[in-house]
Amino acid sequence: MALPPLLRLDGVALTFGGTPLLSGVELNVLPGDRIALVGRNGSGKSTLLKIAARQVEPDRGEVFLKPGTTLRYLAQEPDFGDFQTVGEYVADGLGPADDPYRVTFLIESLGLTETMSPAHLSGGEARRAALAKTLAPEPDIILLDEPTNHLDLPTIEWLEGEIRQIKSALVVISHDRRFLQTVTKATVWLDRGGVKRIDEGFGAFEAWRDKVLEEEERDLQKLDRKIVREEHWLRYGVTARRTRNMRRLGELHAMRQQRRDTRRAVGQAVMQAGETRESGKLVIEAEGISKAYDGRTLVRDFSTRIARGDRIGLVGPNGAGKTTLLKMLIGELKPDSGKIRLGTNLDLAFLDQKRASLKDDVGVAEALTDGRGDQVMVNGEPRHVAGYLKDFLFSPEQIRTPVGQLSGGERARLLLAKTLATPANLLVLDEPTNDLDMETLDLLEELIAGYPGTVLLVSHDRDFLDRTVTGVISPQEDGVWLEYAGGYSDMLAQKRDAAAAAKKPAKPTAPARQNAGKTPAASGSGGGGSPAAGSTSAAKLSYKQKFALETLPKTIAELEAAIARAETEMADPQLFSKKPERFQQLAKTVEDKRAALARAEDEWLELEMLKAEMEG
Repeated sequence: MALPPLLRLDGVALTFGGTPLLSGVELNVLPGDRIALVGRNGSGKSTLLKIAARQVEPDRGEVFLKPGTTLRYLAQEPDFGDFQTVGEYVADGLGPADDPYRVTFLIESLGLTETMSPAHLSGGEARRAALAKTLAPEPDIILLDEPTNHLDLPTIEWLEGEIRQIKSALVVISHDRRFLQTVTKATVWLDRGGVKRIDEGFGAFEAWRDKVLEEEERDLQKLDRKIVREEHWLRYGVTARRTRNMRRLGELHAMRQQRRDTRRAVGQAVMQAGETRESGKLVIEAEGISKAYDGRTLVRDFSTRIARGDRIGLVGPNGAGKTTLLKMLIGELKPDSGKIRLGTNLDLAFLDQKRASLKDDVGVAEALTDGRGDQVMVNGEPRHVAGYLKDFLFSPEQIRTPVGQLSGGERARLLLAKTLATPANLLVLDEPTNDLDMETLDLLEELIAGYPGTVLLVSHDRDFLDRTVTGVISPQEDGVWLEYAGGYSDMLAQKRDAAAAAKKPAKPTAPARQNAGKTPAASGSGGGGSPAAGSTSAAKLSYKQKFALETLPKTIAELEAAIARAETEMADPQLFSKKPERFQQLAKTVEDKRAALARAEDEWLELEMLKAEMEG
């Protein structure tokens, strides 16, 4: 027998302005449900959770909460009110029958103390305090809106474990794919005012969504063809009975109205990084750099070489020193010891996670151009701000909207638009994924993966790191940082291998095995033997070189395919006369891809020759 829902939204509708935000939404939350609520930025996900939490009243529809059911809601921006300590704030969420020990347990598990003042919490600490208040009562239903924002990786992984072991039903909004794949068992897609549900976790969602959109497009094409047929029949068909003609005319009007009322899927953002001169092959070299604050060493004796084309991710807990290390690497911060060498011809574009460059009281267009007219230079060509902002899904009506009125996702897109318009060959991105929807994340991943320059990024999004970076820098203990080849999952694998190797008993070295059972004279200690005999091992490629050798053939094939596609399109004899801008864009693409292909082929050849030399 099916269990009755704990929470039911029936026919919920809400309109802001002219276009309905929600149109007859149905949502049931059953005991034990683990639901991912997904959709584009601005589709109404946060509003729907607020309606479920009874913080927003819908225009029509019913919100039913089963009597006796407890519900807690985590908003994107926590409200600490007049609470003097974190302990008081978290305990305020408990009911009469709840265990007060949960307050202490959760506060300590999340790296806070009960005596901390909410007024002095950082963004990550505020999010952890709000999570503790939401989870402490172990309610029947938990509604989480972007719970991983501002959290570091250890806290995200702790949260995944905590959610897996509690019995509460869950509805969660998040841009973190790996988090959703781990904690959800069903997916509700909020799209164009309505919802669709699949009783599978987020891992199955994207393939299902693409199939649904393809079917919708086919249905629209069929409707268009049917309208054309009916219009032709009315004009040229043999008239039979007038009543029949009137019926078919009415059906045609109904089909036309259906076509007008159809809301097509929102388009995708268009991202293109501003390009400039090519940097030198060596971009950044650090030798033994260290940095300490207030007696605590954040970076100790760290060395690295970052070459043109590298995409390096910095990961680690909040407070580990990621931003400090990043600023030293780009020359913004001087190390206490050691030295930094920056390569030649470097042009830098920086995206700050705090979005300090965006002022709430200025309009969107003014924020993009810093008040310098209504045009922005992109790749050396002037573009009107309206056209450029349209690439990032801003409507013409939003051009004069104050930045302070934008949603979190819109602010993130605006900052991306501003950063990517800056001509650069070194992109530095500090938490670029915060508040972005998954479709925009996909485009950002493609842009970074195909970027001809160098990328340094700080992120807590494991899936994003796996899809974009070629190397990861991660902290160990006491300010020590290590570099790993590959993405986040590759780093974990290398750490596991190193830990397993450390547990194995040490084996005798080659010289020790050769000298075992011999007298000192026989082993050549008297000076007659060669000092190199039996003591040298064959040189090997580094892990980073092996990784590059394995992945470069795929990169070369992708570049060749991209060049072939562009050249095929350019072969159209009418393209230059009809679409000269597109022709120039394709020509530039071919030029850039050919340069990237030459670099990739040279690197692969060098590594193959090095490998052959070491093996032979």
